[in-house]
Amino acid sequence: MSRYTIDEFLKSTAQDDTANEYFQLESDRMLEINLDSLVWMKAGAMVAYVGQIKFTREGLLDKGLGTLLKRSVTGEGAKLTKAEGRGRLYLADAGKTIKILKLQGESIFVNGSDLLALEPTIDWEIKMMKKLAAMVSAGFFNVRLSGTGMIAITSHFEPITLRVEPGKPVRTDPNATIAWSGNLQPEFKTDVTLKSFFGRGSGESIQMEFNGDGFVVVQPYEEVSIQTAAGG
Repeated sequence: MSRYTIDEFLKSTAQDDTANEYFQLESDRMLEINLDSLVWMKAGAMVAYVGQIKFTREGLLDKGLGTLLKRSVTGEGAKLTKAEGRGRLYLADAGKTIKILKLQGESIFVNGSDLLALEPTIDWEIKMMKKLAAMVSAGFFNVRLSGTGMIAITSHFEPITLRVEPGKPVRTDPNATIAWSGNLQPEFKTDVTLKSFFGRGSGESIQMEFNGDGFVVVQPYEEVSIQTAAGG
């Protein structure tokens, strides 16, 4: 249905006042956070809020030299904002699909551009992928998340999770890779014979190879590469 009276439209798009989970989905593309103290969120992801909430950008040295180095090299990336106060906070990111994950003492790596929000009980650290510098936009840096609590990640359309088993490596396009289990350390492979299938923006195949026991999450979409965006 695409035609509504004003009253019908208000009812069909109203937020859910009955639910009170800390992280909950208003839709598959809108995250509601019922804030009562503090949450970390992706910079620029706030679309609305109700209540008394203060927003503070993460300082350059909040997470140490690694964060400072990352920013000096990229000038952008996994910039986080701290939201403090009480109220309802609504987050979205370019219409991407949102998934809520509950960590229970585990760890996970998330592509920096795909991390939407995390509870303050989660430890996080930005990691650089120097071998991918200036090759692809996705996978250039990522965030290692560990501990107990909820995180929200985003993807273009519905993601798929692939199992990584000993002796059965999984190779992925960095432009489509959004997350992987915290015990895996991907290696980077180049195969120019596959440039028509992988790494189209970079002109040659830059692949992430995962070995061991874990999982990797990919989306049915390739982020635009830095070289393509720059015209080369």
